[in-house]
Amino acid sequence: MKLSDVKKLHQKKFRTQFGFYLVEGEHLVLELINVAQHNSSTLGDITLYVTAEYETWVKEKLDSSVSNMKVETVSSQQMQQLSDTKSPQGIIARVPLPEASLGSQRSQTNISTNKSSAEKYIYLYEVQDPGNLGTILRTLAWFGDFTLLLSPNSVDPYNSKVVRSSMGAIFHVNMELNVALESLGERFERFAFLDMNGDNITSNTFGDYQCYLFGNEARGVPVEALSQLNAKAYTITGSGKIDSLNLASAVNICAYELTR
Repeated sequence: MKLSDVKKLHQKKFRTQFGFYLVEGEHLVLELINVAQHNSSTLGDITLYVTAEYETWVKEKLDSSVSNMKVETVSSQQMQQLSDTKSPQGIIARVPLPEASLGSQRSQTNISTNKSSAEKYIYLYEVQDPGNLGTILRTLAWFGDFTLLLSPNSVDPYNSKVVRSSMGAIFHVNMELNVALESLGERFERFAFLDMNGDNITSNTFGDYQCYLFGNEARGVPVEALSQLNAKAYTITGSGKIDSLNLASAVNICAYELTR
């Protein structure tokens, strides 16, 4: 793949066209290598683009169990062109997109299978902020046993900002993309969602649901859609000094409550 095409992978349309996304930085690439050492067949063929300073580092980290990573040395100027950061560290991985992100729905898109089957589903409706999605991925990876469902018109989880803010969690969370809100009733019988007038999430019944609905940062979950689902309202009780929680914070609190 030409370096000029690799640079294009910062745009969603080219990620879809070429079937790859980028993982940048020492920490994220090291996590990627760790995943590959346990399950290289799931990842597909990966190319590491490194500057001369990282050649020795890569040789030290890669072992014989990782047969699907090719290393290509580039100049500092070329690395600057490949990166979308002002001061790139000098290492970028080109990783195959999971098949589900290329158009199929309801397919698991995790690339790490060293986990148990998900017991709970977190559904995000049209989440827009890359930082929110990255933080949510970190939370779900921390607690485990969750599958993340993303609606159409959500931020792309393979956006470089999401990948960075997930701090490697994107390799460890089951995801399903383009899951329509109206299709959920075919899969689940009961739902829980957050509302200021709901029962407290500390209620004994909060953990009884399989799918938990969280809305767009500005608009929430459409009321008309909730009316078509068997959905129960819950609330996170606060001090009353502010009127809302950040989306990622709300998911974090609920995930903790569901696993404690």
